[in-house]
Amino acid sequence: MTGIKTTGEKKLMLFSGRAHPELAEEVAHQLGVGLVPTKAFDFANGEIYVRYQESARGADCFLIQSHTAPINKWIMEQLIMIDALKRASARSITVVVPFYGYARQDKKHRGREPISARLIADLMKTAGADRVVTVDLHTDQIMGFFDGPVDHLFALPVLADYVGAKVDRDKLTVVSPDAGRVRVADRWCDRLGAPLAIVHKRRDKDVANQVTVHEVVGDVEGRVCVLVDDMIDTGGTICAAADALFANGAADVIVTATHGVLSGPAADRLKNSKVSEFVFTNTLPTPSELELDKITVLSMAPTIARALREVFEDGSVTSLFDEQ
Repeated sequence: MTGIKTTGEKKLMLFSGRAHPELAEEVAHQLGVGLVPTKAFDFANGEIYVRYQESARGADCFLIQSHTAPINKWIMEQLIMIDALKRASARSITVVVPFYGYARQDKKHRGREPISARLIADLMKTAGADRVVTVDLHTDQIMGFFDGPVDHLFALPVLADYVGAKVDRDKLTVVSPDAGRVRVADRWCDRLGAPLAIVHKRRDKDVANQVTVHEVVGDVEGRVCVLVDDMIDTGGTICAAADALFANGAADVIVTATHGVLSGPAADRLKNSKVSEFVFTNTLPTPSELELDKITVLSMAPTIARALREVFEDGSVTSLFDEQ
């Protein structure tokens, strides 16, 4: 006989960066595994050092890191962690990115602009990532930036079921804050059996986060409106959209978003808004100054854990969302 046969079984190992360890711990708990002990620190000049405390040789490795602030630091740490796994002879490296940084830079609007979302994908591939698992990309086309498999998870079931359980569906209207979110809002309508409305807006191309809301298309008078978006950054767009709904006679407004980026003036805007509730998922950590009664954070850990188990067991991630 030539060669050597092994009787070893597949091994799943879960790793976490320092950006959002709480989510990683929740995912580990759902999977029934422990996070691999990792030594990570910054040198005096800002360089990042990473070393795993256990062997990853021959293992299927899953690395969780959400791109929260300071975003460039955590992206760099993730790349270094991928490289460390590659050089540790991991069997496969699956990068779990609950919030994908630079996703809004997915195309060129004008000449001499970068496509930064593609650059991030290239960096992950070059570092050694075999597969990417992410949640609610800003646009679906970003999946095409990767040469390998991409598992795109959705927060819609988690968010929509929460809203549907607490609001009278006969009085509910799903609202898209702009034309780009209409397709997602349609899925909400199908799931909740509610009508659709759209807020028409125009963004100042020369001023970041500067939005002018024009009009509401659809019947919102006396209705409970649910504004659905993929992310809320400074809160300008969504709060202006909510004001437009109230101006058109909405009885109440609930805002839902997968990613609560919540940077800059977001804290003040959310506190002063007439919106009754903001609902986010925990793909990003919620800033401590935003621990308000009207902010609800739902966990994506069960969904992410189920997806990782399907990937590890060569199952179907798509089956998790077939009902959509």
